[in-house]
Amino acid sequence: MSDEPSFLFSYGSLRRRDVQLAVFGHELEGFDDVLPGFAAVPIRLTDPRTIATGGTADHLILRATADGSGAVPGLALAIRPEDVPVADAYEPAGYERTAVNLASGRRAFVYVAGAGS
Repeated sequence: MSDEPSFLFSYGSLRRRDVQLAVFGHELEGFDDVLPGFAAVPIRLTDPRTIATGGTADHLILRATADGSGAVPGLALAIRPEDVPVADAYEPAGYERTAVNLASGRRAFVYVAGAGS
């Protein structure tokens, strides 16, 4: 049995059905959840592929809070192992995948601000 998360936490465009279909080719089942210890901050993307799929250059990126405060609402999306590299390819430069524990206790991948972002 793998210890890889079977959820992807989305706080942005991947919560939308149309984006899920465009990125993964299928809809993902989602559950309301919260990521503690992070804050979502606005970012303007320049990657034309991500802008075209998401419909806007204005997105959010997560940053861990220094004191562990903060909480970001979103969806825990049930994913298949083959969905992970597809999600990696969708996320633009500056986003880095990491594994986290959500408020519900679910273990999930999430994309956060990478080093230098």
